[in-house]
Amino acid sequence: MKIYLKIWRQLNAGAEGKMINYEMDNVIPHMSFLEMMDTLNEKLILEGDRPVEFDHDCREGICGQCGLMINGRAHGPLKHTTTCQLHMREFKDGDTIYIEPFRAAGFPVKRDLKVDRSAFDRIIGAGGFVSVNTGQAPEANGIPIAHEIAESAFDSAACIGCGACVATCKNSSAALFTAAKISHLVKLPQGKVEAQKRALSMVAQMDAEQFGHCSNTESCEVECPQNISVLNIARMNWEFGKAAIFRK
Repeated sequence: MKIYLKIWRQLNAGAEGKMINYEMDNVIPHMSFLEMMDTLNEKLILEGDRPVEFDHDCREGICGQCGLMINGRAHGPLKHTTTCQLHMREFKDGDTIYIEPFRAAGFPVKRDLKVDRSAFDRIIGAGGFVSVNTGQAPEANGIPIAHEIAESAFDSAACIGCGACVATCKNSSAALFTAAKISHLVKLPQGKVEAQKRALSMVAQMDAEQFGHCSNTESCEVECPQNISVLNIARMNWEFGKAAIFRK
């Protein structure tokens, strides 16, 4: 296939960026999208040009490191898949593909398609953990947890922190990400002790990172690779409201 690419190029955070045109001949339909990008970079290096920078790691849809806006959609045209799981067979010969970074005030562009998502780390650091005493590991069956509750907690914990929810939201809200982390822990006995402090701290950090507010368009759930439910946001709002009322 022959594919025409329009890729956002930006030297650094302080530089102005623009779309640059590239042509790719002999694209194999079975290539993954990132393999196509690798092939483009090999071509650019041979031509003495600077390769396109983009984030990736496992390339198995697990780590959440890859994240591109492809033709205006986070991770591309397929629902509930990461960029690395997208293959070129989803495009046709002669197609033009627009490739841009995730855009949000909380995700500043570092170079080209690479953005700084450390804001998510700071949200986790604000309360996305459980404090435990050190020592021998507790007996696995020492705290009985109903199957339904465990499954629900695992569903929330499935969030890989890719940032597609932020990129696709018209408000650049990180509500789904933050809510998934809060909901995961508050559903389990180990997370209930610090539930109020966690909800207040993580929401406050989310706001401090300049992410927008949720207006319930549910676009985040549509584009989420792990199909995280927006019901997690309702749970976060409940926990935050409860904590705001009863905090000491």
